[in-house]
Amino acid sequence: MREKLGYAVAAIALAASSQAACAMNAPLKSAAQCNVTGGDKLPPESGGADALCAAIKTALAAKIPGVGFTADVTVVSDWKLSATIATTDGRRLAEQRHVVMDAKLSATSFQRFANALATKVAALPPANA
Repeated sequence: MREKLGYAVAAIALAASSQAACAMNAPLKSAAQCNVTGGDKLPPESGGADALCAAIKTALAAKIPGVGFTADVTVVSDWKLSATIATTDGRRLAEQRHVVMDAKLSATSFQRFANALATKVAALPPANA
């Protein structure tokens, strides 16, 4: 009898721990990821990849609150960016490009690009709707 009880307790503990592990590994709906390739090409005075990602995360959070996303940004040169965005609710924004013609990329140009991206993503219908 004690042996059966021990097996039952062990089975319950194993089941509970595996459910907890699944819950910890489940993606958060509002998780935001930003990946920058070629960030070394950004002018130092722009704030770099961290400032670029911060601008994108802030703009998207304002336009699509509570929806997670992954932004993949490529720095083509110190005056040109491209980005794609995929949201956790199934929206996909095709590659968007941003070019600064009269200067190098800056925190202000990051903000403009981020706002344009967020506006375009918000205009897409959620695929899960």
